[in-house]
Amino acid sequence: MINAKNALDMTIQQIKYFLALSNELHFWRTAEKVFISQSALSRQIQSLEDEMGILLFERDKRNVKLTDAGKFLQEKWTVTINDFEQVVQQAKKIDEGTSGFVSFSYPGSIAFKFLPNFLEVLNLNLPDLKLELVEPTDENHEQLLLNYSTDIAFSRDEIKNINIASFKLFSEPICLVVPKNHWLTTDSLKNLNELKDEKFIISGLYKTTFFASLLRSFFEKNNFKPKTIIESDFGGMILNLVSKELGISILPSSFKFSKTKNIRFIDLNEEIDLYINFRKNDPNKIITKVVDYAKSLKK
Repeated sequence: MINAKNALDMTIQQIKYFLALSNELHFWRTAEKVFISQSALSRQIQSLEDEMGILLFERDKRNVKLTDAGKFLQEKWTVTINDFEQVVQQAKKIDEGTSGFVSFSYPGSIAFKFLPNFLEVLNLNLPDLKLELVEPTDENHEQLLLNYSTDIAFSRDEIKNINIASFKLFSEPICLVVPKNHWLTTDSLKNLNELKDEKFIISGLYKTTFFASLLRSFFEKNNFKPKTIIESDFGGMILNLVSKELGISILPSSFKFSKTKNIRFIDLNEEIDLYINFRKNDPNKIITKVVDYAKSLKK
């Protein structure tokens, strides 16, 4: 009968010795493969059997064969040991900062160039890393980081929180987005008030998101009130509507890389930043490596 307490005393190494012998069914050849003496192997197997109260092998001077209980354990333990080895290997990778899981939140504007380039770098240097990408509609990246819903947040504004590190990656202009055949050009635009009759498709200016706040400030500085006909926070949708000639918009220049047909971008005298934000002193070592790779793409 199995003694439960003693069964817990068996070691992983003993199980590995058992599996090696169950495959070879020869003590001398097995001992050579596992780099111990034949007598030491015999003692380990005997100890395992004693601890479990189970006869694993039938043996005489010439032959070794598995008992039915031994065959059952060979089948089950082979799977268990393989799973165990994979888990240990994964843990080592995480400890070394070469594997694991990282969640990103990001603004849609970087989905066409910066983010794909960044993910390509990660795939090349950290091929075992599993990623989750989230484009939050409320852009509350700070709260996502603090409640561990995301590990790294790309945002258009610097997060000022004692528990969060924030690093500026680059700045870029915001642009007027117009249909290709629109009368407006870089040279022809002298004053925003020339656009008083244009139909705008932009983020709702009443919202508290960073980009909505930037647009409000920009319009106030230029003493201009846009005629907004459609409100949307989704840049991809806005681009499609402009390409259908339903109106014009203002978006970060990163949207140029969307390659949407029938639109043009005109740089404005206003810039927007991109920051990478992450929790300070995060125990997940992979975060530091991922942040460093992002910094390497800094413009």
